[in-house]
Amino acid sequence: MNADTKCGFVALIGAPNAGKSTITNHFVGSKVSIVSPKVQTTRTTVKGIGIWNNSQIIFLDTPGIFKPKRRLDRAMVANAWDGTGDADITVLVVDAKAGVDGQVMNIITELQKKKQSAVLLINKIDLVKKDKLLELSAQLNSRGNFSETFFVSASSGKNMDMFYDYLANNLPDSPWYYPEEQMSDMPLKLLAAEIVREKLFLYLQQEIPYELTVEPELWERRDDGSIRAEITIYVKKDNQKVIILGKGGQMIKKIGSSARHELEQLLEDKVHLFLFVKVRENWQDDANRYSVWGLNFKA
Repeated sequence: MNADTKCGFVALIGAPNAGKSTITNHFVGSKVSIVSPKVQTTRTTVKGIGIWNNSQIIFLDTPGIFKPKRRLDRAMVANAWDGTGDADITVLVVDAKAGVDGQVMNIITELQKKKQSAVLLINKIDLVKKDKLLELSAQLNSRGNFSETFFVSASSGKNMDMFYDYLANNLPDSPWYYPEEQMSDMPLKLLAAEIVREKLFLYLQQEIPYELTVEPELWERRDDGSIRAEITIYVKKDNQKVIILGKGGQMIKKIGSSARHELEQLLEDKVHLFLFVKVRENWQDDANRYSVWGLNFKA
């Protein structure tokens, strides 16, 4: 690393399911943030760290910004806006297919209140015709203060290099904050809990994934080099516990097997994963549950 290095934080903000986590994982080249077709999957800011040219870019993958209804919602949205306060560059990610809706406009309005400029990143361009993309860009740029506009597909990687080039060139001159090989600052036990939560979103229907939280209880490396992980899924109702366990325990086995397989691929180690399901009716009003994930209980 020479004296010409750059380093800084890039906050990705946007409505739920705009593709922020997909962008983060694409840049890092490995999963550091969980993804799901369902909205509001990301609950806390996740750092994705990587090197581009001579710059270390630290993406802050924030929770989707929406109109909060519950305490957890408020904490997630507050966490997203806190991310912009730590950032050298703020990027508004817009789902090209969803277009300009109330959530996007509310975010632009809030950016204007904060007198904060941003980079506009229109994602999922492979799902929309070119003339519609140009209309969308014109509409957004007429309403917001954007220093640059990019059209990308994070899932396919289209045009992502140009976006990374821009970020790398516009971050402050600085030594790198993290070792070159580090991809995230999230402890492995928390990443394991997040991967379990991703599988719950994948395999469970309706509102159940939004009614639960997942927390690591034990993470230890054994004498043979393998990892023993114990993770607890907290739900609000007994019938939710029954659904997660499934008939004869088949659902929880499916979730555990899928999560374990992914963890072993990521870590290149043998993982012994044990899942427990417990009922805690008011977990969303328990400050300790929020502190595990760095969320502000009083937001």
